[in-house]
Amino acid sequence: MSTKTLRVNGSRLLKRLDELAKRGAREDGGCNRLAFTDADKEGRDLVTGWMRELGMKVSIDAIGNAVALRPGLPGFNDGPPVMVGSHIDTVRTGGRYDGNYGVLSGLEIIETLNDASITTRRPLAVAFFSNEEGSRVAPDMMGSLVYVGGFGLEEAHEAVTIDGKRVGDELDRIGYRGDAPLPGPVPYAYVELHIEQGPVLEAEGFRIGAVTGVQGISWTEVTVRGQSNHAGTTPMSYRHDAGYVAGEAAAFVRRLTKEMGGAQVGTVGYLTLEPNLVNVVAQKAVFTVDVRNTEETLLQSAEARVDEFLGEIADAEGVQISTRRLARFEPVDFDPRVISLVEETALSLGASVRRLPAGAGHDAQMLARVCPSGMIFTPSVKGLSHNPREHTDPADLELGANVLIQTVLTLTETTETDPFQAAS
Repeated sequence: MSTKTLRVNGSRLLKRLDELAKRGAREDGGCNRLAFTDADKEGRDLVTGWMRELGMKVSIDAIGNAVALRPGLPGFNDGPPVMVGSHIDTVRTGGRYDGNYGVLSGLEIIETLNDASITTRRPLAVAFFSNEEGSRVAPDMMGSLVYVGGFGLEEAHEAVTIDGKRVGDELDRIGYRGDAPLPGPVPYAYVELHIEQGPVLEAEGFRIGAVTGVQGISWTEVTVRGQSNHAGTTPMSYRHDAGYVAGEAAAFVRRLTKEMGGAQVGTVGYLTLEPNLVNVVAQKAVFTVDVRNTEETLLQSAEARVDEFLGEIADAEGVQISTRRLARFEPVDFDPRVISLVEETALSLGASVRRLPAGAGHDAQMLARVCPSGMIFTPSVKGLSHNPREHTDPADLELGANVLIQTVLTLTETTETDPFQAAS
């Protein structure tokens, strides 16, 4: 059987997606599998069980990353594998595709190869990385960042979740603090299949995205300390209103994105007030600022503008403002050879394809530090993600997995003289 005609079983892929979605299922059809929770453990148990059923050797490292290995041909088996994967944790109001699609498509590739009795030249690995979302504990992409040596294991274990738990303790509790070495073995190449999580492919009529890179991300937690006072008897000129400052900051972030234009985006996505009462001026506000850009210099400019604004409003309103960096990643460019391979593979399958950057953070941007990496996007209906209504059409899910299997087969069959071999 020619590997060029090899195709995945779309129904089987959908069945696995449906089964994983039951772990942490929400009544509205979405998923809530925050990292290192009981629901996360249920998802991990299910997926690692599938990996073992497919005959793969599963290793778990001390941050809970799972890597399953399928051997290659004798003589190549000691070499680095071609790795595919993503994550299976979700945000609190997540859907069933974000991250999960890339991992379960990897398993579908393995089963398709098993069914066809095909052994690839190079080994093939399927991985899921811990805490990609960062919703329960910062930073996001924690597992893949530790895997490539960009974040210390001890620091990761000491990180505290939003509900006051240590990551190391939570890994012990759910049974996923493994002993595989960290930093992890460097793959030959890494390819991540993912839903776009944005509207571009659907709006422009493309079925596949060849992802060129990931925009830079800056997360900051801002704490404003003002003065609690009576909402009726305190004249406006005498107030030190933390709630007002938070509102003005959120409005400023929105104005800033319009002024800068281009790829600049900004969000205030988390906000709490104290004492949070209808008739009391807020004495404290805590909120987050998320700014992103594809250009590092522009991202730095946005960060500086936000810092300048916070200083000015603190002086004007007589409040104290402190900030804490939650995450900071520079923009990442993917390997041009992987980008071209994804594009050429999609075209060979008769699919329309567009090059575009990723707006969200992904594990692939961390793997790009150590090996040639890239991503494949499929359309997101109405651009919705981090939303229970997140959806990608089954035909697009199957097509994306077929682009992935053919991309992977090309990478696994390369010879020792292939230019990937010299990549840093």
